Amino acid sequence: MTIALDATYSLGEALSGVGLYSREILLGLAAAHPETRFHFYYRPHRFLRAQSDRLPANVRRRLLAGPLGLRGPALFHGLNQRLPQANARLSVATFHDLFVLTGEYSTVGFRERFAAQARDAAARATALIAVSEFTRRQVIALLGVAAEKVSVVHHGVRRLEGAGGAAREKIVLNVGAIQKRKNIARLVEAFETVDDSWRLVLVGSAGYGAEEILARIDGSPAKARITVTGYVTPESLAGWYARAMVFAFPSLDEGFGMPVLEAMASGIPVLAGNRSALPEVAGEAAWLVDPENTEALAEALRSITAQSELREDLARRGVLRARLFTWEKAVRETWNIYQRVLG
Repeated sequence: MTIALDATYSLGEALSGVGLYSREILLGLAAAHPETRFHFYYRPHRFLRAQSDRLPANVRRRLLAGPLGLRGPALFHGLNQRLPQANARLSVATFHDLFVLTGEYSTVGFRERFAAQARDAAARATALIAVSEFTRRQVIALLGVAAEKVSVVHHGVRRLEGAGGAAREKIVLNVGAIQKRKNIARLVEAFETVDDSWRLVLVGSAGYGAEEILARIDGSPAKARITVTGYVTPESLAGWYARAMVFAFPSLDEGFGMPVLEAMASGIPVLAGNRSALPEVAGEAAWLVDPENTEALAEALRSITAQSELREDLARRGVLRARLFTWEKAVRETWNIYQRVLG
């Protein structure tokens, strides 16, 4: 039996959330099922780059190019809510989020293109995977998919190596793209009310709306205490997780929210938005606030930065919460969905 997957987004060092998910699922499945043949398909703009990627012995590299179609797999899995034109008879598509349908958090062209791909995949796939119950409900409601067709498979927590034993500093950390959807401007405004012994560190590349956010930072009275790092390597990110005392993630819309679990696994108390998938991921291990209420966000930030016992309690609960999410579990549940689809 051969199972094919879209490996396009798994390449490179600066992986997005979709890229991290793709890599963990691809390599996890290949390792867990050495008896199965896997074909990793790459779209043309990434195929040549994929040649330098070392693959497991039971994996073959293939080109995913429109009408050329697939080479006879039993099942194809699209890892980013899209399927190829010439698809396998049986297919699975993973849905990460649907903010392209619910908010103006990207360009009109981007939203139109990805919305069309999502609608097409939802209509043609044999089964769908949603990375959270929140996303599952959106897929059902916004795309008209039958509930029994959609299963939830949560992400795991990636292992970030390095920086063990680093001393904690008075740092409020945020990890994610500098973009409108991440609500960075309100976070900056809330941070301005915190004791001036604290720093705000924003880790992530520039995204949609970054110019306006960076201008807000440049005009902030707390500008000298705000650091924008841009993209950092996993090793450097591990260092920030090891140094920070508070993690703030007041995002407006998340299909999952990987950085919340990474922060929890690193022992940092978490402050997050109380909407989209964040309450589902954080459970009772984070302080959740209305991300559009700047004063509520500021009050929570002042409380957490001022109270060491509160930070210790949230950190302890976060470590336990993060242990519930593993990539091994995600791989196992994905494989079970394949078996159900294959009958």
